Amino acid sequence: MKAGVLIYEDNSQLRDSIEKLITFSKEFLLLGSFPNVIDVENQVARVKPDVILMDIDMPGGVNGIDAVQKIRVFNQDVQIIMLTVFDDNRIVLEAIASGASGYLLKKNISEKLYDAIKEVLTGGAPMSPNVARMVIASMQKKRQNEENIYQLTPREKEILVALSEGVSYKAMASQFFISLDTVRSHIKNIYQKMQVHNQLEAVARARSSGVIN
Repeated sequence: MKAGVLIYEDNSQLRDSIEKLITFSKEFLLLGSFPNVIDVENQVARVKPDVILMDIDMPGGVNGIDAVQKIRVFNQDVQIIMLTVFDDNRIVLEAIASGASGYLLKKNISEKLYDAIKEVLTGGAPMSPNVARMVIASMQKKRQNEENIYQLTPREKEILVALSEGVSYKAMASQFFISLDTVRSHIKNIYQKMQVHNQLEAVARARSSGVIN
């Protein structure tokens, strides 16, 4: 069974070229082709495509990234490949974060379109090494921010982990080679930063926010 493809591209010449590539393919079926995404929700809901080829820069007040966000509200399964001119533009990263499955440079459409569609249909994510690195860096930064949302120092986090394990204040002092008063000072700072009043609240909040496991 052929995979259904829906196209959104405002450049009429390029749109026509993509239409022909899809039409001539034995594996894909052209379900529709539009110059803007003004009615994207109704169109996607009506034709139920397997893959959408989405231009990032679209006219009509709604761009490709906006369209992806609208689609993802009601459809998490359709594969969306963004079409773009630049492979190092952070807009591409924004599109992927909004729910796009990958992206394809417009200059490479003629030779790479089929492979890109096949890749997303088999669980892949076509993108350049530059954008892949940006995605990884973004995920790492997000995780770091989540892990330290309370701005705890490395020592305070160690103390918090010890609290979660039920380690006594005296044992912490011995474990970290600090005085008992220093342990109490760290714990006081932890409570203030996390806006909690006791050990149970601190541990529960730290676990719920992903600060500790």
